[in-house]
Amino acid sequence: MHRGPFRPGDRVQLTDPKGRMHTVTLEPGKEFHTHRGILAHDALIGLPDGSVVSTSGGGTAFLALRPLLSDYVLSMPRGAQVIYPKDSAQIVAMGDIFPGAKVLEAGAGSGALSCSLLRAVGTSGELHSYEVRDDFAQIARRNVEAFFNGPHPAWHLHVGDVAGCPETGFDRIILDMLTPWENLDMIERALLPGGVFIGYVATTPQLSELVEALRERGGWTEPRAWESLVRDWHAEGLAVRPDHRMIAHTAFLVSARKLAPGVTAPPRRRKPSKGSEAYAQRRQALRAAEEAARLAPTDGAEPDTTQETDRP
Repeated sequence: MHRGPFRPGDRVQLTDPKGRMHTVTLEPGKEFHTHRGILAHDALIGLPDGSVVSTSGGGTAFLALRPLLSDYVLSMPRGAQVIYPKDSAQIVAMGDIFPGAKVLEAGAGSGALSCSLLRAVGTSGELHSYEVRDDFAQIARRNVEAFFNGPHPAWHLHVGDVAGCPETGFDRIILDMLTPWENLDMIERALLPGGVFIGYVATTPQLSELVEALRERGGWTEPRAWESLVRDWHAEGLAVRPDHRMIAHTAFLVSARKLAPGVTAPPRRRKPSKGSEAYAQRRQALRAAEEAARLAPTDGAEPDTTQETDRP
């Protein structure tokens, strides 16, 4: 982000008296039109951050500030749905993303999480972002480069399936995809012992599948699953109350740490929940059926005897 007076190319967040925000990219000669009047970009260029400007027609005052990262990701162009700032903050904090870390991310989507991860790893780290769709990857590239005012030296954007990632030695791996458990072989190969894996999933079936897959494979700490809810408060004199609206469920996060090769964590003592035994039996039956289908010859073909270890 730039510092100092506003300059051409800067993104500026304009807030009206009702608290509504509008984001513009400054260009000499351009104008920002509202139903309350016109605001010339030239009137903003050269002003210090945090200035108040008024429209030419109605004289409405707007507060002009450079957007924070949390504001930027909610107003930038989107291809895929963005990871909300509350979840990005949890990933950076609970994933312990540190300066100089080597991080793997998939999928990149619109680049919202990439911006937060790049902020955390700094120029001395590495972020490898995978996105299967080229159109989403190009949107992510434009958004990240617009936020950092150019290419970030730590960022490597790849178009393709993360399952084919040849890199190893990652400190942290974050997957935002439909079936992250199908990539556990790759994760175990690429992640350093003691490294943190975080899965970002939208539904409870995905949450359950990922947690149980990590438990069954061994070699991981007990998975932790959680979500974050953010609620603003209205505070005016003695009138203090929770806001009527809040940012509630957006996704679930699942985290676990990789153990040393050949090590299995001691089993965690847990009170058996209702239906857990039946659920385990169904999983075993499903795996047995999949294995039988894989080994059964089709049309005289030889049975497939290769082992798959990345399925729950």
